[in-house]
Amino acid sequence: MAEHLVFLTGHLAKTRLENVLAGLGATPFTYEIIDIGVKVAALMTEEIVSRRLPRSLKADRVVLPGRFRGHLERLSDTFGVPFVRGPDEVADLPIYLGRAGKVPDLSRHDMRIFAEIVDASTLSLDDLLQRAKALASAGADVIDLGCLPDTPFLHLAEAVGRLKAEGLSVSVDSANPGELELAARSGVDYLLSLNEKTIDIATRYEGTSILVPAIPGDLDSLGRAIDAARKAGISFIADPVLDPIHFGFAASVGRFIEARRRWPDVEMMMGTGNLTELTDADSSGVTAILAGLCSELAIANVLVVNVSPHTVRTVEEHDRARRIMFAAKNDHALPRGYDAGLLQIHDRSPFASSVADINALAETVRDANFRIMTAPDGIHVFSNQGHWTAKDAFDLFPSLDVAQDGAHAFYLGAELMKAQIAWKLGKRYSQDEPLAWGVASPRTSEDRTRLAEAGHTLRAKKEGS
Repeated sequence: MAEHLVFLTGHLAKTRLENVLAGLGATPFTYEIIDIGVKVAALMTEEIVSRRLPRSLKADRVVLPGRFRGHLERLSDTFGVPFVRGPDEVADLPIYLGRAGKVPDLSRHDMRIFAEIVDASTLSLDDLLQRAKALASAGADVIDLGCLPDTPFLHLAEAVGRLKAEGLSVSVDSANPGELELAARSGVDYLLSLNEKTIDIATRYEGTSILVPAIPGDLDSLGRAIDAARKAGISFIADPVLDPIHFGFAASVGRFIEARRRWPDVEMMMGTGNLTELTDADSSGVTAILAGLCSELAIANVLVVNVSPHTVRTVEEHDRARRIMFAAKNDHALPRGYDAGLLQIHDRSPFASSVADINALAETVRDANFRIMTAPDGIHVFSNQGHWTAKDAFDLFPSLDVAQDGAHAFYLGAELMKAQIAWKLGKRYSQDEPLAWGVASPRTSEDRTRLAEAGHTLRAKKEGS
């Protein structure tokens, strides 16, 4: 028997909801729409639903608006039917219902992230542990302790032991053979970086060595290190080294391709910092391209670094990128439509409603509360007092008549500037919702609740007045 869905909505969204569901055509489920008796669907509360929805409800699932703030578990227990949140926007309902493809599985990946703490030698053990835990929480699999030239790392052994005692995998990155040997002796998991001249260090200890050319750009030198590691039975990862743009970038990409051709079964690493750190571009896009290159070449390790403030979310970006690329590769598909976490500045579908949709909705409004929406022609504000459109939020203020109402002026100012930023950038705007910046600034439930409650309070006050 087909699943039967019940959609709860309010007066203003009912017609739109009916049209969207009707537009799905034949579906593997049956459905009905129940107007719960509020004007704006997001204003329905757990108490309203519990009081107005009949106990004789026949449904396999009840779908509420995405902005519903009540306790789904209590409603499910009360009615004996699963209550779930749908998408924030009615326009996104087809995707939610699986009519635009299956929900992507981003739970898997095949890439290990090394996150380097470049100034590890200058940090106290407590600060180092705090930084390491933050990186691990962001998605790092290995914490890389960076050693600085002419800066003794006097507590290196203790740092390795402290991090490993916390269950963290640790690597040490140094050009100083003495520091590398001390790290190996301290039980480090990975050594960065050894070459054909220093690989003997690894023969005396356990752990995995990252091998690089002794001569920059020389794959033959890397090959000799690989041969020596194989002969000695050393666990290793090869890194041909990615160079910055205008300092050998294109040639270094070629080296990675050639290295994979020469050694099809060798585990490899790519350090992405020479691109993300040394290019004035949003790092999420750079990361996506490099993760795609790693995916094609089966490079299962990346070394990332955050020194420049513009790469502050680099670990989160690499984590999301590796999941997107893994899913797309398994599907034999383009890395498109899987997740919006790396679409930080622009959205693929910035407008939830067309101009015609907004005009139709505005004609149905009978109260004085302001609705704010965006469309290709600009920012729309409407209530029962009128409907105004502008490309600059300041142009709207004279029409809104809130000069004597500080609370509403503040609320509208905040919302309209948010709407203007979204409209200018081509981002999705939803009233009383924070803008979505992907992994650059993850939205929290507290953000959503605070903004929604502020909007609801002001609307209630306006209705009361």
